[in-house]
Amino acid sequence: MRAALGFLTAFGGAAPPDRRAVVWFGPVGAVVGLVVGAVWWGAGELWPALVAATLAVVADAALTGMLHLDGLADTADGLLPPLDRARRLEVMSDPHAGVFAVVVVLLVLALRVAALAALAPDPWLLAGLWGGARAAMGVTLALVPYARSGGGLATAFTGTSAVPSLVVGAAALTLAAVAGGWPAGPAAAVALVIGAGAVVGLARRRLGGFTGDVLGAAGVVGETCALVVAAAKW
Repeated sequence: MRAALGFLTAFGGAAPPDRRAVVWFGPVGAVVGLVVGAVWWGAGELWPALVAATLAVVADAALTGMLHLDGLADTADGLLPPLDRARRLEVMSDPHAGVFAVVVVLLVLALRVAALAALAPDPWLLAGLWGGARAAMGVTLALVPYARSGGGLATAFTGTSAVPSLVVGAAALTLAAVAGGWPAGPAAAVALVIGAGAVVGLARRRLGGFTGDVLGAAGVVGETCALVVAAAKW
């Protein structure tokens, strides 16, 4: 579990990567979502919905060390411009953020705040969605090849079975579906799968596989799609 914490959050210290940690990705995500949801709910008791939503997004960024947002930025810079495969991978390893990164991250953060502000605070909804997003990362690690020939940190988690992550992900998305109510909850769960899958699919097409940045981007995009769908006027 410590290795999963170190890979997915700002905690866990310098725990060495361990492929056995993949089974903990979903539970770790659920705990992060539950804490973010608790901040969302608590802030909602003290401030207007927009302020509470913003504080929840800030809490999420703090708990994850902005690792997934950094992955989203790098993935946007690498996958969206018209570049060849080698140049895409080179751009994604560059620590500087380009215009695609800035615009995408700002839009995603705005959507997350707006969607949370439109919803009634519900820690269990976020626990399910955040757990499902991390389980999707585990499924990607098991089923999709790594894009870089030289390897990277994420490769230490590859070579596992997709079954545990699929089971954990199904349980997490069921929680989200129940917490979100009908039909918003089930629709949000489906949107998460589609959003995360779209990012991984684009990476597979343009890079030949995933990278650690792609995992983070898939999680953030999946969560955001789910929140936007949940916030619709059903």
